[in-house]
Amino acid sequence: MQLRNGRLERTDIWREGPFLDLWSIPHFLSGMSVALGLLIVGFDFHIATVVAFFMLVAWEFFEYFADIEEGRMNSMMDVVVGMVSFVPTYFWGASVMSGTVLLAFAAITSIDLIMSTFGWIATRKAYVLEQRLLMEYRDQREQMRMRRKQMHQRIEEERSKWRVRRKAWKARKRELQQKYFRSEA
Repeated sequence: MQLRNGRLERTDIWREGPFLDLWSIPHFLSGMSVALGLLIVGFDFHIATVVAFFMLVAWEFFEYFADIEEGRMNSMMDVVVGMVSFVPTYFWGASVMSGTVLLAFAAITSIDLIMSTFGWIATRKAYVLEQRLLMEYRDQREQMRMRRKQMHQRIEEERSKWRVRRKAWKARKRELQQKYFRSEA
């Protein structure tokens, strides 16, 4: 975590990028998994493309409603990356034997799940760290407010003491002046 322009920003490798980031790899793999899965189920290319697009968009909506903060451009690029990997994977899968497609689907889906799990763990750790830092910041800010309030109270007490002393000095000065001027008269 790093403080920039008054905001905490992640500095780990799983942080969000403006367009592409490390999360683009799981989205790329997801596009491949979806292509192979829809090919295994038996969807033809056109229907599979529409279904894949809606699945990838639905995932981005899920991320939005799950409060996963992501820029609009990054979300759009996640869908684009998924679709970019979908198309060649679908055609590749259609040109090889079904056993190879099943094996590739299992391998790619496993790698996707492993990467996504590591990314989720890193993101969760960053979130917990951010919340802890924000709590510490709020606590320190509250402590500073209390110290400032105490300091103002002490200053006001000292001012009151000086006002009393000044009144006493002025009274003493008047007293001495009156005594001095009376003795001359």
